[in-house]
Amino acid sequence: QLQASGGGLVQAGESLRLSCAASGRTFAKNYMGWFRQAPGKERELVAAISWSGLNTGYADSAKGRFTISRDNAKNTVYLQMNSLKPDDTAVYYCAAREVPYRDYGDWGFWGQGTLVTVSS
Repeated sequence: QLQASGGGLVQAGESLRLSCAASGRTFAKNYMGWFRQAPGKERELVAAISWSGLNTGYADSAKGRFTISRDNAKNTVYLQMNSLKPDDTAVYYCAAREVPYRDYGDWGFWGQGTLVTVSS
């Protein structure tokens, strides 16, 4: 139901934009997030956005470099990643909160992940 795309191999300092498209149902009323998991590390929340798009939050590692946004008409969430670093190398996943309008609770819906590799 969630399909992440846009990953790839880039050099340090370059940019990528990830997309997360929903199908089969709408997530326009759900908080959405981008997670990442690097090899040997736990999955971490990178950025989240409210259902309206008015509220966003970022991990310290993403602040000032990443921007999360959404287009509810297209049922799509984006993660613009600038000034990428080798430490950003990970599989990136999009997810949706299970209950509409809530910014807490289970992330009940997950995409399949897209690999981002940043070379130095």
